[in-house]
Amino acid sequence: MARREGSWAADAAGGETRLGVSRNVLLLGLVSLLTDVSSEISVTFLPFFLANVLGVKTAVIGLIEGVAESTASLTRLGSGWLSDRWRARKALVVIGYGLSALSKPFLYFANVWSAVLGIRFADRVGKGIRASPRDALLAASAPPESRGFSFGFHRGADTAGALLGLLVVALVIYASQGWAAPLHEIAFRRLVLVAVVPGLLAVFVMLSVREVGPRTARAKASDERGAAARTSGDLGRRFPLFLVAAGLFSLANSSDAFVLLRTQNLGLSVAAIALVLAGFNLVYSVVSPFAGRWSDRLGRPVVIALGWGLYSATYLGFGLARSTWPVWPLFGLYAVYYGLAEGTARALVADLVPDERRGTAYGLYNTVVGATALPASLLAGLVWQGAGGWSGWGASAPFVLGSALAAAAVVVLAVGTHASQGPSDSDSATRSRG
Repeated sequence: MARREGSWAADAAGGETRLGVSRNVLLLGLVSLLTDVSSEISVTFLPFFLANVLGVKTAVIGLIEGVAESTASLTRLGSGWLSDRWRARKALVVIGYGLSALSKPFLYFANVWSAVLGIRFADRVGKGIRASPRDALLAASAPPESRGFSFGFHRGADTAGALLGLLVVALVIYASQGWAAPLHEIAFRRLVLVAVVPGLLAVFVMLSVREVGPRTARAKASDERGAAARTSGDLGRRFPLFLVAAGLFSLANSSDAFVLLRTQNLGLSVAAIALVLAGFNLVYSVVSPFAGRWSDRLGRPVVIALGWGLYSATYLGFGLARSTWPVWPLFGLYAVYYGLAEGTARALVADLVPDERRGTAYGLYNTVVGATALPASLLAGLVWQGAGGWSGWGASAPFVLGSALAAAAVVVLAVGTHASQGPSDSDSATRSRG
């Protein structure tokens, strides 16, 4: 009797750990944790550095963030395709983490917005190189029946790193400037220096991850599903429908830089914002594994639609807020959205396509999501500035617009992928034969 792909993946990845995930998933989670510690320390308050220290307008901040995210997404398409063609994932993931770790320290020397743009470009190229092969490696390291939990665990670890990073941010900022509202230059440059160590540690941990992918699966698995996937080589019928919904939602999802600027606009100091974000990441890290488990049982589209609906409600709340008190519950809802949707969407991609095309599929998914990041962030920045004369609606306008677009994306998801609930057809067939 043929063994399941998931069994081979678990064996190749070192077996299941006490946390209920394979060794590879555990290590990839640790890598993401360390990387997010570094990123949160060095990059999260970059919009405040641009606005408070360099005096950059919101439209330019939108340009920088949009170019950065679009660059990452366009790079993901090529790296995902290469990982499929080379039948290997790990090397590209190591290169991507390495480039990001080496580029961020240059923020210490940045004194004009064009330099920040160049550094963000290099950092996002690194993210683009690693993201699709890493997601494909993660999918190959998890059995299909617990794939949602594995992706949720990974997102939880990633977000735990963000939580730790933000606690460090709060300490450094408070030690540097107390509760002063605008970010001071010396505080930002200290943050950049502190971020170097966890970024480099992440690269070294990544070297311990084992290669598990199409080459491993094909060498070991002799079941019919593997043969069928190699013969068809397509991306399935439902995957393009999901891409349409994801692209529309991404158009609503402008850079989180605007959420941070809106929070400051409502009156919070940067030290208080760091604590708000720490609470956000605590909720996010707790919700993610549970959301992954729910998606294994209820179906991915149901959980994703719930997350996107919460996003729409949260953005509307940010748009209508007129004081600081709503910020705390709104960030709590925002964290629940992330926990429900982020890891689950990536698990759904793995459900919808065969293993040997997952690198390409993740590349396409990330490209669609990122290709809309530039127009989404540019639009948000321009609407913020352009709506300033409409009875003070400047800071609220991009959030109301984002809320409406996100609600439309939920409708498209429900119509286009209603048949995609639960594991994919190929995974179901594999389990019935196993």
